[in-house]
Amino acid sequence: MIPPMSIALALVPVFPQDSGQTRRPEAVRDGWIELFDGKSLEGWTRTGGRYDGPAAWTVEDGALTGREAEDGGGGLIYTAGVYRNFVLDLDAYVTYPFDSGFFLRMTPREEGKLGAQVTLDYRPGGEVGGIYCDGWYFHCPEGAARYRRDAWNHFSIRCVGDPMHVTVWMNGEDLTDFRIPEGGPEFAEEGRIGLQVHGSPGAPEGSKVQFKNIRLLELDPEAGHYFEADGAGNQTITEAGFRAGWRPLFNGRDLTGWKGANSDAGYRVRDGALELLLEGDSPHLMTDDDYRDFHLRLDFKIAKMANSGLFLRALRDGSNPAYSGCEIQILDDFDWEAVTGSKLEDYQFTGGLYGSVANPNREALRPLGEWNTFDVRYRGSRLTAYLNGRLMYDVDTLEVPGDFASRAPEGFIGLQRHAPGGAIEGDAFAWFRNVFLREL
Repeated sequence: MIPPMSIALALVPVFPQDSGQTRRPEAVRDGWIELFDGKSLEGWTRTGGRYDGPAAWTVEDGALTGREAEDGGGGLIYTAGVYRNFVLDLDAYVTYPFDSGFFLRMTPREEGKLGAQVTLDYRPGGEVGGIYCDGWYFHCPEGAARYRRDAWNHFSIRCVGDPMHVTVWMNGEDLTDFRIPEGGPEFAEEGRIGLQVHGSPGAPEGSKVQFKNIRLLELDPEAGHYFEADGAGNQTITEAGFRAGWRPLFNGRDLTGWKGANSDAGYRVRDGALELLLEGDSPHLMTDDDYRDFHLRLDFKIAKMANSGLFLRALRDGSNPAYSGCEIQILDDFDWEAVTGSKLEDYQFTGGLYGSVANPNREALRPLGEWNTFDVRYRGSRLTAYLNGRLMYDVDTLEVPGDFASRAPEGFIGLQRHAPGGAIEGDAFAWFRNVFLREL
């Protein structure tokens, strides 16, 4: 336990940058920018981000210290400077129970662009290391248990790219690795860094959050730029993408790296897309390799009455891949029930975890013939999936229906070639492109 800190102020809070003028801190050491001098609030401001508020910010015993306002309100303190790609390095101390956070690329609310919060919610049921901004993007259920109570904890936060990729280390160990999914709300490409006091009803008297040794290393403007697209929307991995671990699962030219169950009849590659054809006897296509923990993104579009799916961790033993591993459903949600006269289960619509979890954001599916993007992370028993930037589910598969404990811990990634439910135009009913994976 650390000794109690004196509440004597090192400096009366003054925010000379509240006028809106942006000034970058001047102290630089070995390439690192010293954001906090340990003596004053110089270089910090309470306005200019998305979550301004009345929280009280002072300097106490060399630490930037935040408390709730007299009315219990919270708020952020922001850097005067704005930053794009960087590593933020700092120590944090939070009394228990209290709620705080690190905010990245914050811009004024009226600009309409989001930043991201790395949560530091050290309360019962709170999360340390989750990603939040006007809603959850990524849960980190184990973070709070790893946070050292009544002690300083060291954080390093790397923020790069567009979409933003956030990596967090706590006390030298991996905590969070999350890339904002494509196709959702617009996120800022640069902005202020913020530290938070969250209004915490029922917080004990004297509750506070403190930060010290706050420094920042700016990174190359191209850091985090993982994919490049041509005029037709076909993507390739950049050098930065390869360094980050991304690899293509589909080369856009042929079926190298894939094989069909039973045969390769039923598939064609044309104009950079893998097509599922009406004619053929293969029920699904499989990657040559098996995968356990991974981050996968792919684009798909479908024709009227299409029925397909994305298999994850499926076995090669001839059993149903939807149940030896799992399936994320792909279906013509718009026409299926009317044409077939059937009633679908909620998990049978596009994005549903087949037999288990429904997609609550079905409206994210774009009209027939338009490209959609799945963004899927599977690590251990936790599955997080997005459709066009909208969260479908972030679940521990051991806690949802489907007896996932008996399913394979690793297996192939597959594309289901299910017979369409009615007549369609042309000879293909589903198309896939830009299939990339990085192992976690």
